[in-house]
Amino acid sequence: MMQLIEAMFWFSSLWIIPLWSLMWFLPRHQITARVMNDLRICILPLLIPYAVMVLPNILDIFITLGSEMPTPELVIEFFQEDEVILIGWLHFLAFDILAGRYIWKRMLAFDRPIYISMPILILSMMVAPLGFLLGIITTWDSNDSSIDMNDKLVNHI
Repeated sequence: MMQLIEAMFWFSSLWIIPLWSLMWFLPRHQITARVMNDLRICILPLLIPYAVMVLPNILDIFITLGSEMPTPELVIEFFQEDEVILIGWLHFLAFDILAGRYIWKRMLAFDRPIYISMPILILSMMVAPLGFLLGIITTWDSNDSSIDMNDKLVNHI
């Protein structure tokens, strides 16, 4: 089982490199838009390895984390297993891309220059919640009371 997990780890870890590179270096290019707007390319290949690894462990995950309120000790104990750590890594990769993709779209919709978008997208890859927060702040429209801008994002790209 560990060989399969390692294969999924390397596949997913390598899959994200061109996705992030496109958003960093070619944020407005047609190829970037085509790749990042096609969930079959940018998200699905990350979700499949995650599902393959999680589904055999789903019962343990639900029992461990759902039977009581998770405590720091419970989470630390749960993440003692190599398999769980690697599943967590696959989880990070998939959701970092989702968060980064959303911020990339916001940067385009608000016409932010590459010297603003690139560092924020790098943060989104390395420390996604911080990059996401900075991405929201740098694209905040003070004239619009809502954070949700799905119409603008959909219509922009």
